[in-house]
Amino acid sequence: MKALVLAAGKSTRITPVSGGLPKPLIQIAGETILGRNLMWLASEGIRNIWINLHYLPEKIREAIGNGSRFGVSVSYVHEPELLGTAGAVRNLTAEWKDTFLVVYGDSLVRLDLRAMLRAHRAHVPVATVALFDRRKHPHTAIAGGLVETAPDGRILAFAEGTSEPGRPLVNAGVYLLEPDVTADIPPGQAYDFGRDLFPRLLAAGRPVYGHVLDGYCLGVDTPESYREALKLIQTGEVVLA
Repeated sequence: MKALVLAAGKSTRITPVSGGLPKPLIQIAGETILGRNLMWLASEGIRNIWINLHYLPEKIREAIGNGSRFGVSVSYVHEPELLGTAGAVRNLTAEWKDTFLVVYGDSLVRLDLRAMLRAHRAHVPVATVALFDRRKHPHTAIAGGLVETAPDGRILAFAEGTSEPGRPLVNAGVYLLEPDVTADIPPGQAYDFGRDLFPRLLAAGRPVYGHVLDGYCLGVDTPESYREALKLIQTGEVVLA
């Protein structure tokens, strides 16, 4: 399976922590977030990885290289203009020949990817979205939008930018996708998964399922969320692999 790790963002809100570096290069317990994600993917058997770049691309190339230090093979694609999370997938359409994975490179999310893949194949959707339950799973309150699901896990609605207490499930930023999903992403423009693509798929009646993770979701977008991530690690609530 191939994977795309998203690492193109400008990292504006977390500059006091990052010192201006791209968010994926922030250090957590002696290793970059991006490096930890690559090691996790390697442990799950995923070796062929693309990383998209925009902001300070040379810094990420310098830190990650060809990926061999992390047990993977890394290829890069540079975006002169940001294409958004889904636009980055559309930009690599020729690479997606089978089910593929998308991971947000500036978050630490852990789950059993093999179990997620089994669920994906059982439901045969166009997309499966990893979800965490904010009542149960360790998190930093920074992640994607809220998600409403049916009892069988089929996603009924996405609610970006809200905090409705009745919706505990949150988009964790890890997706299994089928290659034909690229046909629903406009080429050459910024397009987002949560705000644009997933609502479009639901409106068209295309099946999108959720898979509740068994680990944690530490989004690190702000100084506050970074401090919360460190606290969860230091107290032992989150154990880094």
